[in-house]
Amino acid sequence: MKLSTGFDISASALTAQRLRMDVITSNIANAETTRGSFVNGQFQPYKRKMVVVEPIQTSFSSILSKQMNANSAAQGVKVTSIREDQSPNKLVYNPTHPDANAEGYVSMPNVDVMKEMVDMIAASRSYEANVTALNATKSMFVKALEIGK
Repeated sequence: MKLSTGFDISASALTAQRLRMDVITSNIANAETTRGSFVNGQFQPYKRKMVVVEPIQTSFSSILSKQMNANSAAQGVKVTSIREDQSPNKLVYNPTHPDANAEGYVSMPNVDVMKEMVDMIAASRSYEANVTALNATKSMFVKALEIGK
C-alpha cells in the first residue's frame, strides 16, 4: 500500500463533493428557468441535475488481489455521470407569464429549492469530513517523520 493512499482517497472525495456542490448551485440558480432547452421547436423548462458518485473499486476481491500483488490499486470515489431528474415539472397558474399555455399554466422546473439546500448541506459536510481526514493523514505523516529524528 502506498503511503499517499489516504491523500488519494480524500482528494477524490473532495473533487466529487465539489462537483456535487457546483451542480446543486446550478439547480438553485435555474429554479425559475422556464426556457432551459429548445426541443422540437419549443422551449422546455430546466431539468434538475444530479451527480452520480461511485467507488473506484467495486469489489473487495479486486482490491484484495491488487494489494496482494503489490500493485497500487486506485481507491476512492469517482463521478460516473450527471443525470437529469426525470420527475415531472411543476404546473403553476400564471396566465400573464409569456410561457403560459392556453389554460394559463406555466410548466416550471422540477427543482425544489429546499431539497437542494439539504443536498448542499450534506455535500458541504462531506467535504468538511474529507478535509478533516486529509489533515489527519498529514498529521500522521508529520508524526512519523518526527520519530525518525
